[in-house]
Amino acid sequence: MSFSITVLGSGAATPTIGRNPSGIFVNIGNNYFLIDCGEGTQMQLRRFNLKAQRINHVFISHLHGDHFFGLVGLISTFHLTGRKETLHIHSDPQLQEIIALQLKHTQTQLVYPLEFHPFSQPHETLFENEQVTVKSFPLVHKITSTGFLFSEKQKPRKIKKDFIQHEEVSIKDIKRIKAGEDYVSPQGRVYLNRDITIAAPPPRQFAYCSDTRFDEKIADYIKNVNLLYHEASFLDDELDTAKEKFHSTASQAATIAAKAKADQLLLGHFSARYKDLNGFMKEASKVFPNTVLAEDGLTITIPLK
Repeated sequence: MSFSITVLGSGAATPTIGRNPSGIFVNIGNNYFLIDCGEGTQMQLRRFNLKAQRINHVFISHLHGDHFFGLVGLISTFHLTGRKETLHIHSDPQLQEIIALQLKHTQTQLVYPLEFHPFSQPHETLFENEQVTVKSFPLVHKITSTGFLFSEKQKPRKIKKDFIQHEEVSIKDIKRIKAGEDYVSPQGRVYLNRDITIAAPPPRQFAYCSDTRFDEKIADYIKNVNLLYHEASFLDDELDTAKEKFHSTASQAATIAAKAKADQLLLGHFSARYKDLNGFMKEASKVFPNTVLAEDGLTITIPLK
């Protein structure tokens, strides 16, 4: 099953040439999600040839403009292109009022259902189907800010081909074996499950943390995550500024990745004051070597182990 993310915006509050505000496109087994929707997000979806119309769930981390100012435009474009499927918005409750006001004063009656799912508690399951779960966890920002953990569900064990070829196994028994049961043949021979199956690869996970002040508790929420996107608005020489503005530095993001025992760290949400980002890589990689700097259009595929 595919598991990839594409960066739509790697900048912070002020858009720059080459760096849009926040947005991440997530593809997990052809389940398509959008995390945050800063100004220009729909243009980025087109630019990078992503399946925008297949997005059914949008997750907004918090209500600062660089994380949702592009949402009403995307909603309107879906309307103009004749969308039929329900679009689900997961966010703080105030966003519904904001979008309703924008649609009201533009006299827009959407041709498709728009459904809001307000966050009700810091830790909750926001979405779940047979393949994926999306859970929330609290961040520390000037206003309520939420992180998201996307998790692939554990797949059943695989039955060894040579066993299937030599034993006539019913579909009912196949389901039981995949569920972990031993198999007893019609002749009474017992096959232990561990001898006739192979464990499926461990499920993959992606965590999204933006915007937040440094908080070690975040690492506990995302233990052993495969890929962590963590904001890094500033370098360490602006540590006081980061703390004052409730943001993080590159080394602080790397510390969270290290404490969480993440496989890979993706830094983003860079302040527009920085023209050269080499310092971010230098400071982060000292703490967590497997660090990547976000760029608009960058796609990272999480491999199976």
